[in-house]
Amino acid sequence: MTFNPLQERGIPIERQFRNWSELNVAPYDKESVHPFSRCRGIVMNGAEMEAIWFSHNMARHTADPQIKQQLALVRRAEAQQQKAINWLIPGDETTLEVTIGYEQVAVDLTAWIARHEPDAYLRQVYEFGLLEDFDHLYRYANLMALTEGDKKAEQIVGGLTEITPGRPTIFEHRDPRDEIRRPMTALAAETQSVLNALTVMAAEQQTMNFYMTIGNRPQEPLARGLYAEIAEIEEQHVSHYESILDPTASWLTNLVLHEYNECWLYWSFMQQEPDARVKALYELHLNMEIEHLRLACEMMRQVENRDPAEMLPKAMTEPLMFQDNKAYLRQVLGAQVDLTASEDRFLPIGELPRDHRYFAYQAKVNEGGVPSEQVIDAAKSRLGRDYRFESEGPNPAEGLRRDDERNGAKTQYAERLAA
Repeated sequence: MTFNPLQERGIPIERQFRNWSELNVAPYDKESVHPFSRCRGIVMNGAEMEAIWFSHNMARHTADPQIKQQLALVRRAEAQQQKAINWLIPGDETTLEVTIGYEQVAVDLTAWIARHEPDAYLRQVYEFGLLEDFDHLYRYANLMALTEGDKKAEQIVGGLTEITPGRPTIFEHRDPRDEIRRPMTALAAETQSVLNALTVMAAEQQTMNFYMTIGNRPQEPLARGLYAEIAEIEEQHVSHYESILDPTASWLTNLVLHEYNECWLYWSFMQQEPDARVKALYELHLNMEIEHLRLACEMMRQVENRDPAEMLPKAMTEPLMFQDNKAYLRQVLGAQVDLTASEDRFLPIGELPRDHRYFAYQAKVNEGGVPSEQVIDAAKSRLGRDYRFESEGPNPAEGLRRDDERNGAKTQYAERLAA
């Protein structure tokens, strides 16, 4: 199935606004919802939030009142879309349950993106971040085992995503200057690369926003500490992913690409969604986004005298899919767990010079205790062992296996920091 939103007729913008009861949608049932349905909703919430904030920032950088009005009109419709999507989350789903969903998104979304990234450097960017989010899922799952013992993280992820250590969060803290990657050239890059970058950036940005907002809600000091630590990594990840975007692309080019990306996401997810009610919501929003894209393209023609069709593909051919990535994740984890970053390069931790700024930053932020390590220590102490869901066997990185499985092997990170 192919799809070209430039050739479709959407809902006229004047007919897109809904009343409060239409926006106050009935939430899903947390006990019966498919885990990937939860994931798709989280992604679309992030995409809508990115669309809203991009539009606000564009409005702050233009003096043209007509452009400001057009942006405001579309932005209001986007804000209503965000409410309808985000209100699918039920009030009885705990903050930690929602968090597990966010981290499953970070793992399986980024894994699919990496597997479908045509550029080798960009694929490495995604694989690098993937192993860090994979570890976050493990840390939060152990927090759940400690604080919500009657609920296991494997139930929330539906057994579709393994829960085991990734690149340990303690070692993810790097000097901010080493989070900046090489940017693509949007007009020369394959469209899939642009869509991949916009999608992962929006999802990571939403995770950052979520943790910064709700991280202070738990009462347990250990939980509050873990959210503070991982929220900081999510900010790193936003820097990591936003830096691969083309900084020379015009505001209107970016506006068109944002609207095209939303069309791709809704088109992708409406094909997979098993809940008829949610599928209908995605289809409605797709028809709205087709109009948003048309308006952005018309603005580009009028202001820049450029035809957007020249920079967009003739059709969308492959939808973004939430699916099993266990084998792929194991392959990446086994091969790349010991990588770190220095400026825009990825290299084994053992290759960093001893005076590299990584070690000074590590010493500063990890002084006095590290919540992501403390939560595992607490799980081992109170539960007898850390919580894992390893459906495919022991962790592929021997240094990350349980003590009775690893024969004394350590990661290069552990060996280097101990030296």
